[in-house]
Amino acid sequence: MYFIDVQGTLISDADRTPIRGSIEFIDRLNEQKIPYMIITNNTKKASKDFYNYLQSIGFNFEFSSYLDPLMLLQKSVDKEKVAAYGTEEFLAELVNMGYLLDYKHPKSVLISIKADYTSDEYAQIIDFLLAGASLFGMHETSIYAKNSKRYPGVGAILKLLEFATSTPYIVVGKPSRTFYDASLEMIQKQVPHAKYSDITIISDDVKGDLGGAKELGMETIFVTSGKYKSAQEIVPFLEDALKPDFIYGDMQDILETL
Repeated sequence: MYFIDVQGTLISDADRTPIRGSIEFIDRLNEQKIPYMIITNNTKKASKDFYNYLQSIGFNFEFSSYLDPLMLLQKSVDKEKVAAYGTEEFLAELVNMGYLLDYKHPKSVLISIKADYTSDEYAQIIDFLLAGASLFGMHETSIYAKNSKRYPGVGAILKLLEFATSTPYIVVGKPSRTFYDASLEMIQKQVPHAKYSDITIISDDVKGDLGGAKELGMETIFVTSGKYKSAQEIVPFLEDALKPDFIYGDMQDILETL
């Protein structure tokens, strides 16, 4: 059984087209009736819109096999008085979901990804946190890749804010236990007694996605088709307990082992 990441794993960070072997890998799982979940940290589009996009470029799976942080957000973050930071698309989707944005006296600060965080935004966030606002992250991604550049991910930004203000944070998406539990519960609708040790997770985020998954007992596969140009950029510097079980170039390489 599989948990499968999307950005950098199934689709390219550069142009959002399918990565070599990714469509065929999903088709093979369907043919062999192997249970799986497509788990993504998408926050830029409404969940159903992003699912429909993946369908439109050739991926064949049911919405019941898809999960992103927006689908769990309301269980973690109250809709009142939220200072949210991220792309314009993310902020617009929050408003569509009924969230009331407040940049004067927020109860919660919600961090998502974007490439152009400013010093003034960090200063504002720090003031809110020191005044007692709670801190949430849409996910805990280590690196954000866009336009052939790599930026600090939400996880890196959360660590910065935690260090600056001593404010603990809660993560909505990967690699939070809440997110992985929800993914496992959806797998269990197909295989009632499935457990984490039955799951192999595939992702390009070896520090974020795979580190948290490995701590829960999942088998981990790191693909170098996304955030990292090679395993040598990151794997030698990980704690031994968090190093991936397998490393492949892309989904085609994994497909050839099935």
